Order: sequence, then C-alpha cells, then structure tokens
Amino acid sequence: MRAPHRHRSRLLGPTVALAATSLLATACGSDGSDGASEVAVIIDQERCETNREAGAVTFVTGYHYQASVTQLEVIAADALGYFDALCLDVEIQPGNGDLMGNAQLVSAGTAQFTAMSNEAEVLQANVRDHEIVGIATYGHVPISTLITGPEVEDLTELEGRTLGHQSMLPAPLEAMLVEAGVDIDAIEQVEAGYDPSVLPRDQVQALTGFRSNEPHRLDALDAEYTEWHPEDFGVVGSFGVLVTSPVWAEQHPTVVEDFLRAVGRAFDHCQGDGAACVDHAADLDRAGYDGEHNLKVWDTERELVVSSTPDGEPRGFVDLDLTEQEARTLVDNGELDEVPDVAPLFDSRHLMAVHDGADLVWPDGE
Repeated sequence: MRAPHRHRSRLLGPTVALAATSLLATACGSDGSDGASEVAVIIDQERCETNREAGAVTFVTGYHYQASVTQLEVIAADALGYFDALCLDVEIQPGNGDLMGNAQLVSAGTAQFTAMSNEAEVLQANVRDHEIVGIATYGHVPISTLITGPEVEDLTELEGRTLGHQSMLPAPLEAMLVEAGVDIDAIEQVEAGYDPSVLPRDQVQALTGFRSNEPHRLDALDAEYTEWHPEDFGVVGSFGVLVTSPVWAEQHPTVVEDFLRAVGRAFDHCQGDGAACVDHAADLDRAGYDGEHNLKVWDTERELVVSSTPDGEPRGFVDLDLTEQEARTLVDNGELDEVPDVAPLFDSRHLMAVHDGADLVWPDGE
C-alpha cells in the first residue's frame, strides 16, 4: 500500500503540448442534402453514403457539458468538423447525471451513444434490462476518491466519524475501506450534497468525490486534505466508458467505428489545446460555465487516461480481466448476485477497426 496523497492548494503541472491537427483531405462529393458540411469529406463515397443513411445520431452526455473524458472529445469533434468529415450527423444532448436513464434511452433507440462513469455501471444497466454494450473504456483506474482531513493517518480512524457522499458510497471506495480493515457499519454515512467545503468546516470527516473535481474545488478554498485512492489498496476500477446499443451497432458498424475515430482524433487535439476545447463546451452551456475549473477536470482525467493505458494499446481498449475484477467488487458489495459473463457486454471490434496497434487511423493518412 502506498502512502495517501496529502495536499495543500496546488496548481496542476504543465500539460503536454501536442501539435494541433487539421483536416487536410480530399472531398468525395456531397449528396446535396440540407445542412451539408463545409468540411471536406475524407472517406470514400460508399462509406460516406452508408454513414449518412443512418441519419441523425444522438449522443447524450453524462452530466451537462462538463469537460470530462468521453464528453469533451465528443463536443470538440463536433465543433472541429471531425464528424462532418466522416459523414456523421451527430446531435449532442446534455444529460442531468441520471446515467441509468441515459442507458435506457440508448437501449430503447431514442439515443445512440452515451457515456457511463465506469464499466460497473454497464453491468448494472444490463441487470436492469437496459441492453447496452461498452465500446471503449478510456480510464483504467477508479475515478472515485475518498477525501479526509490531514489528521486522518489510517482509514480505521474513520470509525465513529461521519462520511459524506452524494447519494451512495461508490463501490471502489467501499472495497477500499474493506481492504483497509475498516468496520463500515461503524461509520455514520450522510448525504452531503455537492459542496466540498463541508469537509474543512468539519461537518463531515470524510467525503467521497471524483479526483478530477472535488480536490480542485478544495484547492480553490486553500484547504488542507488527504486523498485516498482505491488502486493504492489493490482495488481496480475504470472510468470514461462509451456505450451504444448492441442491436444498433450491428446495423451500423461504420457509424460506430467512425464515431470512435472522430472522438479519438478529438482526444489528441484536446491534449494539445484543452483550453480551446473547453471553450467549445462553454459555447453550448447557457448557464454560467466555469472554464478554469473545467480545464482542470479535463487535464486531470486525460492524464489518468494516458497513464493507465498500457504501452501498445489504443486509448479506449477494454481489458476483460480487469472488468471481471470490477464485477467481483460489485458482488462483494451485494450490488450484483454473481459475476456475469462480461464478454458480450463489451465489444472492442469497432475501436480496433480504427486503430493500427495503438495508433489511430485517420483516412487522409496523417
């Protein structure tokens, strides 16, 4: 077990600068339909027509226009014309955080793509008869984090104290507490909402959160805190999972492939120019949009994606061994009765079709 992650307000390190990509392509000809893209098409006529025949494709975000992995890339791909270049008509609808509701929309065919927080939610959705399939998993560590005051040096010290969460204790954090020898029944759990200042105000002595969100908000308050990460206790997890309907994917394989191709291209672009990509998200949000915070969300999550992706694997690869381990966590926590056959619930064919090893294939040959 590694030491916990202690913090006082700090800035993120400089992001890795990558050259911004551009669409240098040859047009294959337009079908003359209304709203035809001004961006040059870069796939052959047959594939272009096949993609257009699928009609409008709806992507529902997990939570509004937050700059999370699997959301910001879709927004950027649309704004940069990558979907247009692949003859895809993608409509982006903001979600309200009800991920199971989004899964139901995809299962019913009302939407074609959405993002789930982790692979465990794909399993839970299918148990609820929402037929979805994971087509890419970008993060291979839990995104959940447990935050305590700096005085907590061992998680067993939380026994007899109060832990705040948004709606429930996330499965990776529960598994971490168990691994740390904590009697969870001895902890008082309360709904604490979305204001992390309850921790430095000592209204709670521990707080669940996302490592790309609450720590940055606490930094802004100049608060001292300690982060506890599940993987430091041997607990596996994931984040940033794109899903679709398995039936729809079989009917429209080129659309699924080229959707993932455009998203991958946008990830590369946003690695080098995250601020501009966040601006695209801000353009869609009619409420007050905290661009500075959302850039920190993006930088944190994309760094976790890069660091948790093994050499030689494309971003978005699915490791079914890790998926099974994540499923066992749900069984241990009583959220699943048994570990299901995970292979039919995750399909990497479309992702692999647009990669040559770890490298994304863009049709203009770049």
